[in-house]
Amino acid sequence: MNIHSIRQWFGRASELMNEFYNAPYRSAIARAKRDEDDLFMLLVFSEMMGVPNPAAYYTLELQPLMLERFHEWHQRMGMEHSPLDHFRCC
Repeated sequence: MNIHSIRQWFGRASELMNEFYNAPYRSAIARAKRDEDDLFMLLVFSEMMGVPNPAAYYTLELQPLMLERFHEWHQRMGMEHSPLDHFRCC
């Protein structure tokens, strides 16, 4: 065996151990990311829903970027239809 094949074997073993260690936490990490995204979406669209937003000036320019995910978000939050009067997504 040469040094290159030994390094390759240890690299692959390291990847497998990393996957083995991280696998139980994948769903918790995905849930935390989804919760963080939901909070961010609420912050971006809060002014349109009547909730005072101290950062409205900064989040206004993000609304066009977030509109694609708005439908999934409002359904996940338990709203059948869009909560915005002038914006219909469903």
